[in-house]
Amino acid sequence: MNDETILVTGATGKTGRRVVRLLQERGVAVRAASRTGTPPLDWTDRSTWEPVMRGVTAMYLVVSDLGSPQAAETLGTFARRAAAAGVQRAVLLSMPEGGGPDRESVRAAERALEHAGLEWTVLRPRWFFQNFSEDFLRHPVLGGEVRLPAGDGKEAFVDAEDIAEVAVAALTEAGHAGWYYELSGPRLMSFRDAVEEIARATGRDLRYVSLTPEAYADEQRAQGVPEEWVHLSVGLYEYVRSGGLATLSDGVQRSLGRSPRDFSDYVRAAAQQGVWNP
Repeated sequence: MNDETILVTGATGKTGRRVVRLLQERGVAVRAASRTGTPPLDWTDRSTWEPVMRGVTAMYLVVSDLGSPQAAETLGTFARRAAAAGVQRAVLLSMPEGGGPDRESVRAAERALEHAGLEWTVLRPRWFFQNFSEDFLRHPVLGGEVRLPAGDGKEAFVDAEDIAEVAVAALTEAGHAGWYYELSGPRLMSFRDAVEEIARATGRDLRYVSLTPEAYADEQRAQGVPEEWVHLSVGLYEYVRSGGLATLSDGVQRSLGRSPRDFSDYVRAAAQQGVWNP
C-alpha cells in the first residue's frame, strides 16, 4: 500500500497507542481517533464517522462495547461506510474464540465486518500482560493483595506489544486478509502464578487471594462498581476459573514468524521501570 493513512481507533488504549507508535516508526501516516481528537470520533454519533474515514486506506478498530447486542449493527455500518469511502483494510481487536459471556454478540460483530466489503483481519487476544501494570490489576498489586474469583484456572496471557505488532503487520502487509488470529503467550499460567512472578521480580510481599464469585461481586459493589460491570467481570473470571482459556494458540507465530514474548520478560522489564514501586 502506497501513500497510506491508517485510522487507529482506541488510540490511547493499551494496544492502540502501541499500534500508533509502530506505524509512525515505519513512517506511516496515522489518524489517531478519539472523542476529543481532530476530527473527533464518537461511535454513538454517526455524523462523526465520515470525517475520520476521509482519505484513510486502512483502519484498526477497537470497539469498547463489542459484546453488546447492538455492536454488530454499529460495526457493520461503520465498516460498510468505510469501504464506500475507499478504505481497503480493517483489523478488528476482538475476543478469544468461544470465550466469555457475550461471545454470541462478539461473533455477530465479527461476521458483520466480514461482509462489509473490506480486506479484514480479526485479532482474538487473551488477557494482556499489561493489565497488571497499566490497568485494573495494577492497584491491587501495589496494595500487596490481588483478590479475584479466577481460582487456579490457567490462561495464556499475551503481551500487548505482540498484539500491536500483529495488527501493524495486518494493516500494512499482504497475506493477512481473511485470517482470525488467536493470540496467546507461550505458556499457560494462573493469576496466582502471575502474582508470584511479579513478587519475585520486585522483591515485594504480594499475595493472590482466590475469592468465590459471590464474594468478589460483593466487594466490587461495595467499591461502587456498576452492576453491569460486576456481572461482566464475574463472567470473564469464571471462564478462566473453569478452564475455558487453558489452551495455547499460534497466532503470533503465524503472523510474525516468531514466538510470542514470555511473561517473565515482561515482568522483568516492568519491574526495572519501577511500575510496581509503592
